[in-house]
Amino acid sequence: MRNEIEKVLEAMREDYKRWSWWSSSYKPNPHSDKTIMNEMIEDYCNGLEVTEGSRYWKITSNDRGGGRSVKGFIAKAGDKKFREGDMLKPAGWAAPARNFARGNVLDGDLGGVRWTGIG
Repeated sequence: MRNEIEKVLEAMREDYKRWSWWSSSYKPNPHSDKTIMNEMIEDYCNGLEVTEGSRYWKITSNDRGGGRSVKGFIAKAGDKKFREGDMLKPAGWAAPARNFARGNVLDGDLGGVRWTGIG
């Protein structure tokens, strides 16, 4: 399961890089320095963390201002509604939204993964 979760983190990192480069080219500024953007990319990529809970793996990120936010949850084991590996959008800091899965890491279905989180 750890390898599949790492694939989710890597998809989030790559999406952030694409978004960063796209947004910087959308409003080109000949005087801008790419150093800050590269630092932001590095901060985001290094700030992703996975915490193991009793029922879910929680994905969080560290913000540049020192705060943290939840990006999503991954089910550790199946229950009545979800299978092991189902990706769930966060409902809050401590719990996922249990309406429906946004993909499954074991199936390789990472379509619901963005840099902003699982959703």
